Amino acid sequence: MKSFPIMMLINKPTIQLLNSSTAVAIGGGLRLHIAFLLAGLAVRIPEYCACALIIYATYTLDRALDCKEDAINKSELRGANVKIGIFACIITFLMGAYLFILDGIYIAPFFPFVVGYIYTRGIRFGRYAFKLKGGAGLKNIIIGITWGGSVALVVSRWCDSLVTITVIFLFFVLKLFATSCVNDIKDVRGDSAAGIRTLPAMLGEEVTKKILIIILLILYCMTVCAMYLGEIQNEWIILTFSLVLSTGFLAIYSPSFEKSPTLILRKMREIVLSWEYALALALRACVMG
Repeated sequence: MKSFPIMMLINKPTIQLLNSSTAVAIGGGLRLHIAFLLAGLAVRIPEYCACALIIYATYTLDRALDCKEDAINKSELRGANVKIGIFACIITFLMGAYLFILDGIYIAPFFPFVVGYIYTRGIRFGRYAFKLKGGAGLKNIIIGITWGGSVALVVSRWCDSLVTITVIFLFFVLKLFATSCVNDIKDVRGDSAAGIRTLPAMLGEEVTKKILIIILLILYCMTVCAMYLGEIQNEWIILTFSLVLSTGFLAIYSPSFEKSPTLILRKMREIVLSWEYALALALRACVMG
């Protein structure tokens, strides 16, 4: 009977909180693997695991710390045990940081976690509060630079080419910028209620989607040029699949999909945004045998 109160702490919203960042974390670990492929580096599974753990800790912290817009955007997490969520963040962050530090990577694990906290909670100087979660496109740029920069920092541990590191940095900065904007399209109602002026809230859904498609087309043209110049490895399967999937998804996606009775439409955003790299790597493995 004494275990009953403990079990009551782990209710359904708490389980959803603890699982809410799992797919994002796995996708982040695979993102680092693709960065290694582009840089021509050997596979390093401990680093991929460390990256996934740091991403899990950062995003779970964002979901555990209540924000006004989350009452609308993530209503399923209402009632979750925040202390358990924060404890999970601490444990996974320490595990990820330890794995990175073992290989002499010291800045990469702390950089996104600190920025993630400032992004969620902000910093106050007297009467003035500075928060990254706001501004037209500001938070999207911050997300891109944070994770693109983290990937570049890890890659730079073994890659000496500044051009290669820069191409990988820009690739993931702009990819993550686009990804976060797609989530903003879904969350327009909650963000608007919280006074957060995201790009979709300001420009509208269709204009934002067109801008993102143009950004992605320019990005992939730049990346392909770098590939043909020999600055990154020839990973045409991954790049082609990623381009087609990303732009095709943006062309047809609508927030109404989130409430669709059709499972594939309801899960489309999650599949594309969280599992793009897994699908790209699976296709690469099939084609290359």
